[in-house]
Amino acid sequence: MLDVLDQSLSPLEWLLAAFVISLLMFLANAIYNLLFHPLANIPGPFLARASGILSWYHAHRGDRHIWLWQQFQKYGDKIRPEPNTVLFNTPEAYADIYGLKSNVRRTNFYEALQTDGFNYTTFNSIDVAEHARKRKLLNLAFTEKSVRAASSFVIRHLDRWHQLLVENDNSCDWSPAVDFSGKIDELVFDIIRDLIFGKSFAGDNLVKNIHQSIPYYVKLHNSIARSPLLNHFLWLKPRGLAWILRRLTPSHIRRYQQFIHDSVTERINLQIRQAEKPESQQRHDMFASLYDARNPDTGLPAYKEDELRGEANSLMIAGSDTSTTSLSSIFFYLTGDNDRYQKLVREIRTEFQSVDDIVYGPRLFSLEYLRACIDEGMRLAPATPGDLPREVLSGGLEVQGEYYPKGTVVGTANWALSRREDIYGDPEAFRPERWIVDKATGVTGEDMAKARSCSHPFASGPGRCIGQNLAMMKIMIIIARTIHRFDIRREPGSTLGTEVPKYGEGTPNRGQFQLFDAYISFRSGPKVQFRRRSGQA
Repeated sequence: MLDVLDQSLSPLEWLLAAFVISLLMFLANAIYNLLFHPLANIPGPFLARASGILSWYHAHRGDRHIWLWQQFQKYGDKIRPEPNTVLFNTPEAYADIYGLKSNVRRTNFYEALQTDGFNYTTFNSIDVAEHARKRKLLNLAFTEKSVRAASSFVIRHLDRWHQLLVENDNSCDWSPAVDFSGKIDELVFDIIRDLIFGKSFAGDNLVKNIHQSIPYYVKLHNSIARSPLLNHFLWLKPRGLAWILRRLTPSHIRRYQQFIHDSVTERINLQIRQAEKPESQQRHDMFASLYDARNPDTGLPAYKEDELRGEANSLMIAGSDTSTTSLSSIFFYLTGDNDRYQKLVREIRTEFQSVDDIVYGPRLFSLEYLRACIDEGMRLAPATPGDLPREVLSGGLEVQGEYYPKGTVVGTANWALSRREDIYGDPEAFRPERWIVDKATGVTGEDMAKARSCSHPFASGPGRCIGQNLAMMKIMIIIARTIHRFDIRREPGSTLGTEVPKYGEGTPNRGQFQLFDAYISFRSGPKVQFRRRSGQA
């Protein structure tokens, strides 16, 4: 029969037949999703309920976080943005889904983020037990002792960064305007590279701007992970697709991958050489903690070399993302609100007479308004603005009293949840005072608890950010020492950081700091100027 068909159909006719069959299968699947799927009664855009194409389109554009917010405004606190996905916009749902005892696991979205040479990481492990094991080992790199030790690295790089900001200006005039996001990326990437690999950028070299490859690397993998063809991609990957992708990978992404590979190799060699030195002369950084970690069951090294590469890659991306997005957001809003900027200036410069006094410790942690500004900046610009997808396991999951069967994908979207009007009142306003209990402003402990229930910049439960304390230390030291040493202002007339494409109905306030959602956030702006304070070195 096939021989007859083969003789009677031309190649063009075969192609047409394949197209028609594919179209019929797509339509049949869409009809099932719309009418017969277990989630068919949950509201959402027609095209999104029929197929994952619409969600993927917005993921590719980088505006999926805003698109999801728009759907919540239109359909309520429960939407169906993809055929097998239910997203919620309530703090109760967040607790049900991401709690320590929730019957869920990470979805195959995270499997798509695995790449050759970086396959074994805490970040992209979807098996619950395996993730817990890896997380326990990775915690060894983020103890209180290691965070305190890392603070000296942060201060050294920050002081050098401050010198570079005004290196050609010995006066007390305003510096040329710079894109703060770009500058802070350079600083934080340098810090993280030193903490992980024991290297810094002492001058111009081939990897000085390697951090600029990270957005391309992440955007590429996010587009794949959000694709409606993800399951086909994962099936084909070990069957030849990975080989094809390696050859099609853009040069700047290959350069970043090679950078990680070479840096880990060099750092392992350094660690071996260090073993011959006295304890006092050895580097005690994040990589040393990972390299020295031992499996508690076997006593053998916890990480193989390929696993070290994978964890290093994850730490490079995650270790810089939360810090840089948060710092860019905070300085964006502070330079646009002089009263609140001056309030923070007074707190920092009153508490510390010298910039050298600003170090990791209780005095820094006592700055209440600084912490409030950080909380507010992270609420308005979460480093992960979309959802953290979770797959319901055998036995199902109850979310807000409703049962969802095994295989359902559930989650909440950070950008939308942190803008609930019933919780924040003025959700688009930068108002750090909402994070301080004060009779004068009317903020109560209950108000604070509600605010925290909807803002999760470091996530919670089994997926909570391991490096939260390290990130907060970096952010607090960078803000406090920068504001103590310089006056800062937005370049007059600059709108960098506010421009958004035409998102259609429900476009957010253009005074907001805008993000590109690629699972993690990318951004530009604000454009700022610095002026060295009199008497400051």
